[in-house]
Amino acid sequence: QVQLVESGGGLVQAGDSLRLSCVASGRTFESRAMAWFRAAAGEEREFVAAISSSGDTTRYYEAVKDRFTISRDNAKNTVYLQMDNLKPEDSAIYYCAADRFSTWTNTKVAWGQGTLVTVSS
Repeated sequence: QVQLVESGGGLVQAGDSLRLSCVASGRTFESRAMAWFRAAAGEEREFVAAISSSGDTTRYYEAVKDRFTISRDNAKNTVYLQMDNLKPEDSAIYYCAADRFSTWTNTKVAWGQGTLVTVSS
């Protein structure tokens, strides 16, 4: 069973940067693709970025691809989301998720509890 714990959220101003972290328990992290999602207040959860198990392949939501970077450190069982030039519309609860497979197929096996990001204008 995979358990995920996010951290790194907070209150920042537009144009600032944040780095989110998601630490996974268990021995299967390095074989799983990982992703970040977000849910703004009153909105459904939406895909933000994904990374393959090896880190060689990444995918991004169009609205963030030039500002956010997903990465992972398999030695630390951790996936990161570097968010630069944040905008108020990036305000949301950010969740990480683990996939069943080594490339992202949206077959999620675990969710974290989320970390809140608030961007003021």
